[in-house]
Amino acid sequence: MTLDLLDLTPCELRANQFWIDACTHLHHAAGVPTVQGTIKSTPGDFLVEEVLGFTPDGNGEHLFLFIEKRELNTTDVQQILSRHFRKPLLQVSFSGMKDKQAVTRQWFSVQVGQNALAEIPDLASDRIRILEVAKNSRKLRRGSHRTNKFKICIRNLKGDQAWLEGKLRLLQQQGVPNYFGPQRFGYDCNTLLQVVAWFSGKVPGKRGNTRGLWLSAARAFLFNQVLSERVASNTWNQAIEGDLMALAGTASVFAADRASADELQQRLEKFDIHPTGPLWGKGELASAGKVASLEQALAAHFQVLSAGLVREGLEQDRRPLRLQVHDLLYAHERDELALEFSLGKGSYATSVIRELIQTELA
Repeated sequence: MTLDLLDLTPCELRANQFWIDACTHLHHAAGVPTVQGTIKSTPGDFLVEEVLGFTPDGNGEHLFLFIEKRELNTTDVQQILSRHFRKPLLQVSFSGMKDKQAVTRQWFSVQVGQNALAEIPDLASDRIRILEVAKNSRKLRRGSHRTNKFKICIRNLKGDQAWLEGKLRLLQQQGVPNYFGPQRFGYDCNTLLQVVAWFSGKVPGKRGNTRGLWLSAARAFLFNQVLSERVASNTWNQAIEGDLMALAGTASVFAADRASADELQQRLEKFDIHPTGPLWGKGELASAGKVASLEQALAAHFQVLSAGLVREGLEQDRRPLRLQVHDLLYAHERDELALEFSLGKGSYATSVIRELIQTELA
């Protein structure tokens, strides 16, 4: 379902534009890019490969399938597997959501019983290809993958090529702001607008996956607003008063005042720790001082979302403000840029690209 603009009053249209502008106008760490380019000219220009954080144990009733898909949502493949195996959707699992307009390789699991390997599906088509099959004693759970590997080709480059080369080197040294990508908010921010309408009492709430997507969009929006303010003040990659620091690669956080300024700086430079921002919910903020004041002010400014998340019972959580780009390789020739890099789970390649290039879809 999408919002029908013809049914909205001029006041409602202005209100929607307020949310769209806030969602899309986020600060850049080193200024707005001076280079333009085209992404996803073909699905093969955007390749994503999921890397699990463990090896299937080879036993049990869960069939693990490493599937290459193109121009399909992750949930599209989930439904295809559900129909093929004649199993409920709840028995078809995946670790992470992947882009539709891309070639993506990711893991799925299907609870098929002890004869799992006897039921390898014949699903090959022009949009699905099975690359690997294994058995495991437990189903695949959300967030089970460790990293995502990306291979991206950006075409039709125009602008200051020397700036781009310098920015690529800087990106390796300092990382990028860890924004939630635009896909989290839906086409033309429609998912976000639906949440605002729900929390404002204008449309009914949803259950199941849709409810989860809507709530995630609300939390992501508030996080991005905090991060954008930290980017504007050049503190997104620094420890300031009241910060909570995340230990890289873990869910562990600690108060910045537990360490000396010199120790924090050394660990920041090594990407061992990162400042964090809020994933909004009920309960007290864990941050303090200047950080808590900023986070509370932005929550009050966008109160329809922050209050709605509290009503829905979500718990306060934290997310790193900084994203390290691992194993970056690039080839820059004339009007094309080829990128290869890895990101931890929950991070977005679009957050890397937006620091380099003003993009448009083909």
